[in-house]
Amino acid sequence: MDTTGDRIHEPIAMEQPGDVIETWGLNLWYGETRALKEITIRIRRNRVTALIGPSGCGKSTLLRCFNRMNELIETCRINGLVNYHGKNIYSPDVDPVDIRKKIGMVFQKPNPFPKSIYENVAYGPRIHGIRDKKTLDGIVEESLVKAALWKEVQDRLHESAMGLSGGQQQRLCIARTIAVEPEVILMDEPCSALDPIATAKIEVLIDDLKKDYSVIIVTHNMQQASRVSDYTGFMYLGELIECGDTKNIFEHPKHELTENYITGRFG
Repeated sequence: MDTTGDRIHEPIAMEQPGDVIETWGLNLWYGETRALKEITIRIRRNRVTALIGPSGCGKSTLLRCFNRMNELIETCRINGLVNYHGKNIYSPDVDPVDIRKKIGMVFQKPNPFPKSIYENVAYGPRIHGIRDKKTLDGIVEESLVKAALWKEVQDRLHESAMGLSGGQQQRLCIARTIAVEPEVILMDEPCSALDPIATAKIEVLIDDLKKDYSVIIVTHNMQQASRVSDYTGFMYLGELIECGDTKNIFEHPKHELTENYITGRFG
């Protein structure tokens, strides 16, 4: 179904007050396959934005555009703008390492390093030049506190992270992301591999994280999107069909495709 002519979001060309990231006319191809079509979206500061839609609609692809992860794929080609505080992150003078420090990512499956809990969190700061043990100790503790994991692991920081439960490992990965002081945290299906109890802990954590960070989450779970997000974008066949306040998206969608998806008529 072609929805190009009736997308409801308004084009934007410059950063608005409260925006941390915006895209304008963003397109992406994997080889000859077009995965994103003219995506224009604002990401608000200190809010949770959820991206929903059926499998293969472009949610994760869009998420990876926000910190230049897609360009690691050889066949990927991108045009359009992705602005971070008004600066196009794909400009030649922008270092992708700096972008990935400020816009961190948590992946679908917990991926702790085969190191101690402490070394997992300290790894990023060390890469960025911090060597002082007292400083690293403080970063590790603060990051684990913010990830709601400190009380569970403070007595075994030097044990292997591989001994943690799946939910603990995912919170450790969040702590590892926090440790390099990002402003934005990207989460790609962060609860899909977790049980309901671990999922609930991550959802509470996401709500707490937005006090200090802007969070963008990709999720197939519409109930999760409605619980944790302030804004929701619905994607279909590479297009952003509708984006707005989560309550309005779920209760008063403006687009028939959105309504059909959230009511379970397809997807």
